[in-house]
Amino acid sequence: MSFKLKDGLTWVGKIDWELRTFHGEEYSTHKGTSYNSYLIQDEKTVLLDTVWLPFAREFVENLEREIPLPKIDAIIITHGEIDHSGALPELMKRIPETPIYCTSNAVKSLKGQFHQEWNFKVVKTGDKLNIGSKEFIFVEAPMLHWPDTMFAYLTGDNILFSSDAFGQHYASALMYNDLVDQGELYQECTKYYANILTPLSKFVDKKIKEVVGLNLPVDMICSSHGVIWRDNPLQIVTQYAKWAQDYQENQVTIIYDTMWNGTRRMAEEIAQGIKLADDKVVVKLFNSAKSDKNDIISEVFKSRAILLGSPTVYKGVLSSVAGIMEEIKGLDFKNKKAAAFGAYGWSGEGVKVLSERLKDSGFIVVNDGLRGLWNPDEQAIDNCRKFGKEFITII
Repeated sequence: MSFKLKDGLTWVGKIDWELRTFHGEEYSTHKGTSYNSYLIQDEKTVLLDTVWLPFAREFVENLEREIPLPKIDAIIITHGEIDHSGALPELMKRIPETPIYCTSNAVKSLKGQFHQEWNFKVVKTGDKLNIGSKEFIFVEAPMLHWPDTMFAYLTGDNILFSSDAFGQHYASALMYNDLVDQGELYQECTKYYANILTPLSKFVDKKIKEVVGLNLPVDMICSSHGVIWRDNPLQIVTQYAKWAQDYQENQVTIIYDTMWNGTRRMAEEIAQGIKLADDKVVVKLFNSAKSDKNDIISEVFKSRAILLGSPTVYKGVLSSVAGIMEEIKGLDFKNKKAAAFGAYGWSGEGVKVLSERLKDSGFIVVNDGLRGLWNPDEQAIDNCRKFGKEFITII
């Protein structure tokens, strides 16, 4: 499959409708993804990025239908991760001397993965590649989201090829941002930023300011996954700038797991207390054993506070709660408040354990939490509602 974006620019990537997990099993892709590769034809012909390894042969065969492979004068790899570079070994068998333009860190990455001595051309910020009436300007973008990442700007057409930045895991035959469902699009963009880029926000902020400071006109943003931004393309750049500033909305997310429904009932009654005190705040509840972890993290990203609940299990907590907190800790959220709760029948250490995990994960823990003995009775239910009311007043 190929798709002409404009004269001299053709999308030659792969839409992966079936993908349901990415980065191994770490990232859920409910709506599939795309691996965006672009063929740019001027006096010289350039291929920008390839596709994931399982589609390598299909990619090369389809590319050859577009152009005789020896006519490709240069290859640009914006990022060495295998979903961008996976088809290189298959392609380079056919055109082994074709130069590959990438950062020095990308050379290390590509050699480390494929163990090949290809014709690498190392570029850095400000370097250019003239292709005739236009030229590529390279901008290093380390830690968006690998050390080897770079952007490539095409003059004349005013296109920013942004690698993983501004992308999303979203399969659509419609291709463009203005044609797809806007709610779905921004949901996937938020999920991508929350789960992958949150701990790198300071790099995002710095790079956005640098790119904006170049004062380059941008008519289109072509990222490596998902749709192409052609309608008001800088809207996603503006959104990234907001997300990079310790983003939060008027939302409280309650994450819990339960054994015999005591902790579940506590979660629901605490939520009720929050809503009684403030009917404008958004409250969302997730059982961490039954909900997708990346979806939960997306909601934590949007929240100004979270509540974490588990029954006590042998002086600890249930594994799904411990697991989601390990994920959350690595994302290094800032300026979010939190508290813990949970039912118990024996010794009741679970709430203290959760409070410590919240502190270790960078949350501002606002109280000592709430413990409930066995299955909540009417008094315990009242205590949960009071706890919710008090929590929303102090966050």
